Amino acid sequence: MNDVAAAAGVALKTVSRVVNNEPGVNTATAERVQAAIDRLGYRRNDGARTLRQGRTSSIGLVIEDVADPFYSGLSRAVEDVALGHDYLVFTGSSGESPTRERDLVLAFCARRVDGLIIVPAGEDHEYLTPEVDAGIAAVFADRPPGAGPETDIVLCDNSSGSRAGVEHLIAHGHRRIAFLGDSPAIFTAQERLRGYRQALAAAGLPYEERLVAMGPGDQARVQADVERMLSSPEPPTALFTGNGRMTVATLRVFASLASFAPPGVRHGGGAEPMERPALVGFDDFELADLLKITVVAQDPVGLGRTAAELLFQRLSGDDGPPRRVELPTRLVDRGSGEVGPGS
Repeated sequence: MNDVAAAAGVALKTVSRVVNNEPGVNTATAERVQAAIDRLGYRRNDGARTLRQGRTSSIGLVIEDVADPFYSGLSRAVEDVALGHDYLVFTGSSGESPTRERDLVLAFCARRVDGLIIVPAGEDHEYLTPEVDAGIAAVFADRPPGAGPETDIVLCDNSSGSRAGVEHLIAHGHRRIAFLGDSPAIFTAQERLRGYRQALAAAGLPYEERLVAMGPGDQARVQADVERMLSSPEPPTALFTGNGRMTVATLRVFASLASFAPPGVRHGGGAEPMERPALVGFDDFELADLLKITVVAQDPVGLGRTAAELLFQRLSGDDGPPRRVELPTRLVDRGSGEVGPGS
């Protein structure tokens, strides 16, 4: 900046005003300063400027998996809100590892981010208490945190959405409905199972353990569970899948089973082909509309936007009590769940 001032023949304060778009510099002088800046290739040191202000103009975002389309939508929404506040976003994936989540969060804190948005992988967040006490703002998204500081939380209404999806299948005549969910240790998986059970109970249908399979969303596990259920003496006539990855894995199982009957042919046991079950999935996903898959759609963009807006309210000085926001889901019927058993 001293070189720019010397080249333009002005005081250092004048250069500072031009660089920071402050008033008090006449047009001719400002043009002379800008010409010197361009000639010398000067760039403002935003890091030093923000540190002097006590802020770094950055936030950290910890999600489960940056490759997951759900979290891609959430991340983009956080970035859009942050950009509107002239903030940068540092993003990392926990891979459902509490240790990796903790390491990422503390790494962001060590780099002096002003705030954090966290999709929690673990159930113990006491490690975050000293950071919050030191002034870092934090918001938890998609899942509530475990033990630790009280913060704002933004969730989707998982149980009601799951219940609506299962009730939709019941309304189309299904009485044997299987549930394929994520690991039971995950909050969203627990809530979606709860909604499934509520729908069965409200319809007077029994809950059968053999029609429920929960675990990792890898193809091999889903393949084994779907094939086991469909080859049983009393197979389910409908499946409710607990997230987008489960739905896609289930569709791959359907495609691999050459023994499915054409529409209208019932499963008769023995060597006869089985009927493809109805399907409703939790989470919309790319190409679901073309594949005509009925889903319970969340709003990942709304989730990310709401979490980011709450965070920036805190960064702007809002010191009110912690808030818990629950966003609604919606049923999108496209055909895969709108067929009755044997239709």
